[in-house]
Amino acid sequence: MLRRRFGAAVAAMCASTVLGLTLPATAAAESYKSEYKLSTVLGDAFPWGWGASRWAELVKEKTDGRINIKVYPGASLVSGDQTKEFTALRQGIIDMAVGSTINWSPQVKELNLFSLPFLMPDYKAIDALTQGRVGEKIFASLTQRDVVPLAWGENGFREVTNSKHPVRTPEDLKGMKMRVVGSPLFLATFNALGANPTQMSWADAQPAMATGAVDGQENPLAVFSAAKLHTVDQKFVTLWGYVADPLIFVVNEKVWASWSAEDQKAVREAALQAAREEVARARAGISEGDDAVLKSIEGNGVTVTRLSDTERDAFRQATAGVYQEWAGKIGNDLVKQAEEDIAKR
Repeated sequence: MLRRRFGAAVAAMCASTVLGLTLPATAAAESYKSEYKLSTVLGDAFPWGWGASRWAELVKEKTDGRINIKVYPGASLVSGDQTKEFTALRQGIIDMAVGSTINWSPQVKELNLFSLPFLMPDYKAIDALTQGRVGEKIFASLTQRDVVPLAWGENGFREVTNSKHPVRTPEDLKGMKMRVVGSPLFLATFNALGANPTQMSWADAQPAMATGAVDGQENPLAVFSAAKLHTVDQKFVTLWGYVADPLIFVVNEKVWASWSAEDQKAVREAALQAAREEVARARAGISEGDDAVLKSIEGNGVTVTRLSDTERDAFRQATAGVYQEWAGKIGNDLVKQAEEDIAKR
């Protein structure tokens, strides 16, 4: 009798094992959330927000509907305070995010690398970092902070705009009230240029420009265009490319661990595809071979100033002290490696 019971138990265990091997995703899906929260700062009208929605779409497709994601733009899961997004992600308040290296830099010092003034002169320099050794090191650092980084996206080079006059020299910025993101490095950079920087969320920035509470701001041209900043008195744009803002597609570590290996693979592939498509959108229309966005901006009566190498170097020299100070805070070894990889691009 005992032998028959033992045999039945073994048979049941074997059957369970076979089912687990043949239907891993289905079995795992029983414990999945009905919906996962994905945070982003900008909506679908911007490449950034579009990339988040594209990721959600691809995940649903690649997991056969086992993982459903709702995108929350405007950093609404943290009441619009984008600098708190990474903390909320670590705590599990947010499940997934397409986040800005700038917004997360207060919690992850290495991410300040991309905000060093005039480190990256072109798109090849950005790619040399995000797709090379530096990107791998930063991803390794993020994995120690309760998240799983999957892919690099891009918000783009940040250009300076204002309502007063063309900016061609550092002296042109002196005394100007500039909206900047909540990063001490941005405050230091604009203070070094003689401006009067004010930290402000993006939700508050446009009303402040419209009322004249601030004179200008800095953002990628894709953001300038989609947000129609010419309608809030931003009549002057200077192409100086002083910093770029890579984006990171990430998942909360516990959420990631709750998924089957099959679904983890699908989510990663979806992130990589969405990121490639998002980067292409972020760069479209603002290059020498494709300047449709620039022409559209100029068509709205905006004066676009293009700096010569000598003029750009004047800004670089004015912020050299900030660069040196923050290189030490970020990590001199990481900065040196970034400089070497950019030089080899």
